[in-house]
Amino acid sequence: MVQTTRWYDWLPVTDNTHQSAPVARIPAPRALAPAAPPPLWNRDFRLFFVARAAAVLGEGTVPVAFAAGLLGAGRPASSVGYALGLWTAAFAAFVLFGGVLADRFTARRMMILADLLRLPGALLLAVAFAAGSPPLWAVYALSAVAGVGAALFQPGVASTIPRIAPDVQRANAVLRVAEALMTMAGPALAGLLVAAWNAGAAFAANAATFVVSAACFLLMRLPPAPAEGRRRGSLGAELVLGWREFRSRSWLWGVISIWTVYGLTVAGPMVPLTASLVTGGHGSAAYGVLMAVNGAGSALGGLLALRIRPRRPLASGAVALLGLPVNLALLGLGAPVAALAAGQFVAGTAFAYWLVMWSTAVQTHVPQEALNRMHAYDVAGSLLMMGVGRALSGPVAGAVGTEAVLLAGAGIAVLVVAALLAVRPIRELPRAT
Repeated sequence: MVQTTRWYDWLPVTDNTHQSAPVARIPAPRALAPAAPPPLWNRDFRLFFVARAAAVLGEGTVPVAFAAGLLGAGRPASSVGYALGLWTAAFAAFVLFGGVLADRFTARRMMILADLLRLPGALLLAVAFAAGSPPLWAVYALSAVAGVGAALFQPGVASTIPRIAPDVQRANAVLRVAEALMTMAGPALAGLLVAAWNAGAAFAANAATFVVSAACFLLMRLPPAPAEGRRRGSLGAELVLGWREFRSRSWLWGVISIWTVYGLTVAGPMVPLTASLVTGGHGSAAYGVLMAVNGAGSALGGLLALRIRPRRPLASGAVALLGLPVNLALLGLGAPVAALAAGQFVAGTAFAYWLVMWSTAVQTHVPQEALNRMHAYDVAGSLLMMGVGRALSGPVAGAVGTEAVLLAGAGIAVLVVAALLAVRPIRELPRAT
């Protein structure tokens, strides 16, 4: 340890008893103050924050742009579903490879590549819809390419946060608040652009967000990851290695296994059934208001995660998830709009808080060299089951009734919380120090 001295520690002092020659004062050992942790809002985190906010804002414009552009051109309503469905299918098909490639070539490079891959497609859609009615095959193809780009981008988000943020939970909470606000702002921006110009303007705004995101990642100066430069096997071998890492953590595969059931039976059906029930009973304006209230609740959930530091993050997040069945029960019981708004607010708060706790647990307990693949397995499993749940929600609701499906979902959501708390590795996973 290096000792520090002050300039006056070596000044001569006088012995008052014998009036002897000056004697050098020997400085007493002093404990060095612990170094303060680096601030959250360092240069790299600021750039990452802007990139994520821009990306989520751009994603929010896409559904509105597709709906306005295709329906305005006289295309059937099913064409909007096909365009968005192809995006989701391409994302689910390639996200595992995105995780492997991010571990192999670094997440930053893959995220820049993903932004540059999606930029030409968004520009083509902007020009095509501004000029008139593009052929459906071109719209579908470009939507699929955008899904592939998102699959290459998404896994790197998880591994980048621990490398730029000294406090991972706080970083996730701040990002969650920003994402909630941008989720609300994206559709509103698209609506304004469509009303003022056309659907092409909304796609142009989406393209601009890719430019902003790529520029931010280019300006970042990340330290080398622990595994950078090591020799790697084939893509197949890396996928197998990632699967072994995944299976070796019972808390990780336990949560994802339980969550696949939730996605199939609750999260998947909830979105289309809520839209149909609220729009049919109270109008599309009421549905838009409820989604905005849900976004406000998500922002509050992120703010709560900024302040609450539980010793058992997954257990704390699981308890918070009890807010979700409240919302489903209100929908199933046909509550008035004011009560439905309260339910949406509680659900948004609960789910955002859980997401911060889950993301923080994964990012702090999984080794950096495997984090991209772990995140990819998580996203792929959740997205696949949610897609199946959405596809089955219509036929099941037609057979037993929308309200019955939502009430059953409320009961299953309670059982999901009970299952998360019943599994000891999940319940007792400690906060990483």
